[in-house]
Amino acid sequence: MGDALLIGGPRNETLFDAQDVALVELEINGLMHRYVRTTRHRDWDGRTLRVYNYDGVFDPDGVRSAAKNR
Repeated sequence: MGDALLIGGPRNETLFDAQDVALVELEINGLMHRYVRTTRHRDWDGRTLRVYNYDGVFDPDGVRSAAKNR
């Protein structure tokens, strides 16, 4: 059912099993989205969950996702 909560980014308010890792990287549509463990907790459906904040996105192939071709 999940022991942590992702906050921000494309998976905002998603529950997941963190197993207390410091960093979570999710591949979504070819890009890597990073969430970082915080010291905060949030009450959610009668449980207290650790919060992971969205830290940004990067292209695993080294190409910046925000770069525009000219």
